[in-house]
Amino acid sequence: MMIERHWREYLRKMRGTTRGSPPRVSNEEMFWSWVGAFLGITALVWSGRLFFDGSDLVLMIGSFGASAVLLYGAVRSPLAQPRNVLGGHMISALIGVLCWKLLQPVPWLAPAVAVATAIAVMHATRTLHPPGGATALIAVIGSPEIHHLGFWYVLVPATLGPLILLVVALLINNIPRSRRYPEIWF
Repeated sequence: MMIERHWREYLRKMRGTTRGSPPRVSNEEMFWSWVGAFLGITALVWSGRLFFDGSDLVLMIGSFGASAVLLYGAVRSPLAQPRNVLGGHMISALIGVLCWKLLQPVPWLAPAVAVATAIAVMHATRTLHPPGGATALIAVIGSPEIHHLGFWYVLVPATLGPLILLVVALLINNIPRSRRYPEIWF
């Protein structure tokens, strides 16, 4: 009887607590989110081509698209603040590279350990940034070029990329009166 009640409560949690969809943001908010994301990703692409074309280093990884959503579309979120963006990517990249180096003989284990450990360490360091999980995962499941970078992956792209996105966020997110970035630095 007691187990059945706990089971029902457990399943009831999956219904959610609110009805309807999230509130719609203003057209101005959509515009500035678009401008910020466009300029931030463009800055990454141009910087990568200008400074790293012809080298083994890469500046663009998929997790930066998710960072752009937070930096330009959810500017007030604690997950979008500089400490979280920089720390989340750097810590996760380091963990991902370590997992690749230590666990590559066990390919089914390395991705899970990398992402789970990145989340735990981001929590412990108060740098939770969801795209960091993808940064750790990319270090493990990425291309041979990513694997060849080794610990350089932590610096380029996982530190330099977020720094470029943050500079654009500082410049763009503070143009409209309705926005302020960052809420906190560190």
